Amino acid sequence: MKSTHASVYLAVACLVIAGCGSKVKGHTFHDNGGVVKIEFKSGSKAFVSTGPVTNTCNYSESGRRVNLVCDGDTTVFTVEEDGALSGPPDGFLARLTPVKD
Repeated sequence: MKSTHASVYLAVACLVIAGCGSKVKGHTFHDNGGVVKIEFKSGSKAFVSTGPVTNTCNYSESGRRVNLVCDGDTTVFTVEEDGALSGPPDGFLARLTPVKD
């Protein structure tokens, strides 16, 4: 009986930890027109495509904040409640939404 309770607690703890983990790793985001696409991969790597050009970048996450570093330039995103990324309001990375598989 105690073993069953321990298993349940362990399973719940794993779900909570997974839910609090990476919000962008393994996901792809794009802008409304599909011109800009960011693929967040494991190992803190990201592929940023603007039209036919793709750059390899790095990223880090802290809470709801994602820092994307490409060629020495850092772009800061906020993960919104709906799962979208909000970037600098005056740029072409202002709002990126998750790509649905």
